Amino acid sequence: MPPLINVQEISKAFGANPLFQNISFTVSEGDRIGLIGPNGSGKSTLLRMLAGEIDPDSGMIAVRKRLRLNYVEQNSRFATGKTVRTVVETALERSGIPGSERGTRFAETLGRAGFEDLDAQATALSGGWQKRLAIVEALVQAPDILLLDEPTNHLDLAGIEWLELVLEQAAFACVIISHDRYFLEHVANDTAELSRVYPDGLLRVRGNYSTFLEKKEEFLHAQAKRQEALENLVHSEIEWLRRGAKARTRKSKARIDKAGELMGELADLNARTRTATSQIDFSATDRKTKRLMELRGVGYEVGGRALFDGLDFVLTAGMRVGLVGPNGSGKTTLLRLLRGELAPSEGEIRRADWLRIVYFDQSRELDTNATLRRALAPEGDSVIYQDRVVHVASWAAKFLFTGEQLNQPVERLSGGERARVLIAQLMLQPADVLLLDEPTNDLDIPTLEILEESLLEFRGSLVLVTHDRYMLDRVSTIVLGLDGQGGASAFGDYSQWEAWQAERKQAISDRVRATPREAVSTGTPASSRKKLSYLEAREYSEIEQRIAEAEQLLEAKRGEAEDPAIASDATRLLSAHAEMEAAQEKVDALYARWAALERKMN
Repeated sequence: MPPLINVQEISKAFGANPLFQNISFTVSEGDRIGLIGPNGSGKSTLLRMLAGEIDPDSGMIAVRKRLRLNYVEQNSRFATGKTVRTVVETALERSGIPGSERGTRFAETLGRAGFEDLDAQATALSGGWQKRLAIVEALVQAPDILLLDEPTNHLDLAGIEWLELVLEQAAFACVIISHDRYFLEHVANDTAELSRVYPDGLLRVRGNYSTFLEKKEEFLHAQAKRQEALENLVHSEIEWLRRGAKARTRKSKARIDKAGELMGELADLNARTRTATSQIDFSATDRKTKRLMELRGVGYEVGGRALFDGLDFVLTAGMRVGLVGPNGSGKTTLLRLLRGELAPSEGEIRRADWLRIVYFDQSRELDTNATLRRALAPEGDSVIYQDRVVHVASWAAKFLFTGEQLNQPVERLSGGERARVLIAQLMLQPADVLLLDEPTNDLDIPTLEILEESLLEFRGSLVLVTHDRYMLDRVSTIVLGLDGQGGASAFGDYSQWEAWQAERKQAISDRVRATPREAVSTGTPASSRKKLSYLEAREYSEIEQRIAEAEQLLEAKRGEAEDPAIASDATRLLSAHAEMEAAQEKVDALYARWAALERKMN
């Protein structure tokens, strides 16, 4: 079979600046290509070319006839007045899928994506749910190839795991721009990096991200060896020329021509391997205090629901805490409590005297009308960094900005460039504690690695919220998990948190099945129940019975959703899937509540 897409020697430039030149590759059936590269290398532009939205300056892109291609751009956009239902129904109408199949595809895709309120306004959804809807909009059209530009940027960890499962099981091919290294590791069976460091502008390796890193290291090592050998050869040829090479003989002319070729090759290698990197280095204070913050019995409620309850935690000097949990579990709220922006509903938070806290807000608001110069140096033409005066041009260069960019408005910067501006602003503030809420969005992999190194070297303490599981595992010395039901527990790393969640659910499920129904209300010793309030003890005595009943209801709803008799009735099928999802959520909530009550008794 011919490839789905065949790209031959395409080039693209904006003004005098080339993005890439003479790039060639193919996309075939079954390919799941992870496309990576530094910010500004042209990844999004390349994806838009594959989608047919823009044309290359030169070269050719051939697409297989009748190819169904869908493109999900980095920022999701929906028309005002469109609901979840109408977005998906419109996508089905333009897909050409037979009407008899649309109901099943509609219900299954939305059900698995976790949507409940189908009449919710698309523009009113959170960034993560808008991203899910944009992906669902593409999935229901049964694409042969799916193009995804940074799909994990706005998804929470649960959303990323949902997308991983979708792509791993997919029959279609896909090209995915992503800087999420664990996501690439799990999903990609082909990895390609777009970068000028490669002779052809692109290095493609069959395999996942870790395989790519091995092959990339081999390539760069071989290239460095070639560069070293060339330098020695060119040095010898220059010495020969200096001694007065006679150009009259054919042999001498050939050697002079060869020397010129070697010099040209070395110049090309030097130009390609000369790479700049961001210089990220947070400033810590010289504080000697060991206990920086202490949380005693801290709880916080929103609308009568406890985000967390009875939280005891001590933040000590040098501790790096990864804060994890599902959307709505209170991660950002806890950061704002630590900062002192909110007061706890119960308990107290003690802070060391004169504690200096620096907070990175995930909303990341910048004045888009300001110039880059003013964003980097609000007070003049220099900044004070680590007790030294640094000119704004030098400060900008640390974050890979050129002098020509200083007078450009911030609104013209890419997402990754804006993220670097915000990190630059943070670095000017000496801190005892860094509170970072999703600092990794829009950063390319080289900048992520530099950020990780900086956080590892930071002498203060850190509380980090991020959906980048690789960074969590590498940077965190402890993981604090919020379960969304009022509970919180500490773990060694993110994988332990995941394993604990799975084990807890399985253990409670096994216990429910093994406990006779007539005995559930008498199985808890009175001494344990004394640690609960009257209402909590009553709730605990009934919860096993409620879980058993909820699981029975879930099985019944699952049977209804899988009934062939309603497969062709879109309305009934959607209703059945919605009821099944609601029943599953009720079971999960009861498991989590049981675990929270048991922890409180122990």
